[in-house]
Amino acid sequence: MDDDAVRLAGLTRRYGPVRAVDALDLTIPPGSTVALLGPNGAGKTTTLEILLGLLPADAGTASVFGRKPAEAVRAGRVGAMLQHAGFVPGATVADLVGLARALHARPLDTDRILDLAGLTDLAARRADRLSGGEAQRVRFAFALAGEPDLLVLDEPTTALDVDARRAFWAAIRRYADDGHTVLFSTHQLHEADEYADRVVVLAAGRVVADGPPARIRALAGARTVAFDLAGGLVDGLAELPAVRSVEVRGERVVLTTTDADATVLALATGRGFRGLEVAAPGLEAAFLALTSTGTES
Repeated sequence: MDDDAVRLAGLTRRYGPVRAVDALDLTIPPGSTVALLGPNGAGKTTTLEILLGLLPADAGTASVFGRKPAEAVRAGRVGAMLQHAGFVPGATVADLVGLARALHARPLDTDRILDLAGLTDLAARRADRLSGGEAQRVRFAFALAGEPDLLVLDEPTTALDVDARRAFWAAIRRYADDGHTVLFSTHQLHEADEYADRVVVLAAGRVVADGPPARIRALAGARTVAFDLAGGLVDGLAELPAVRSVEVRGERVVLTTTDADATVLALATGRGFRGLEVAAPGLEAAFLALTSTGTES
């Protein structure tokens, strides 16, 4: 539908014999915060570049709010924060924000942009004197300048320290809460788990999983059973019912199992242990399971 923020249908892009994007279908409604995950070569960057009108597709269609990507960008409905965007070395942060604002008919107020990007105290700093993390914040400011309906972020927290990441995601949440759509790619799986409404996992240019973070974790099809040995032995743990793997971390043992109930019942027979914990897998475990099998869900 024209109201969709993003609609990709049968999207295909080849590089010689390699299909970087392979008949990809994806729809994102307005107001969503979506994380795009996948190993290197999964097609994430190629998909984003087609979505931004930077690359043509070999087959299929891509639309942003019912328009061709390049038209949506020209209309100011899309803002992008790319990994390797450069700046004029002698320009100050304020100069760059001014340049970004000049590209849009109805830009955000300068002070608002600087505040959202955490750059208020750096407005007079020259671009060639910024740290890697500070430069990332300037890229974010540039993407925000036109108050785009769709904000596309490619590995946005690269080079940011813990505090800067926290501040960045707080700004993204405020922006998304105002009804904007956010699509970001990341290798920081905990960021997708914590900040995305929806996670789309790509492998070999295709969607292999799509849903809320909790559902993606559940697709791993396993749980962990952790406990302290309390003087017991690790011998025989791998032979317990449904156990896939055994990891020993000092006195702490972590079992990955497809049937936690059966594993715990067998474990309780004739073994000494304490501090038992049963947990669902993290997003990282689900991600590895999905991208290694390539099974679509």
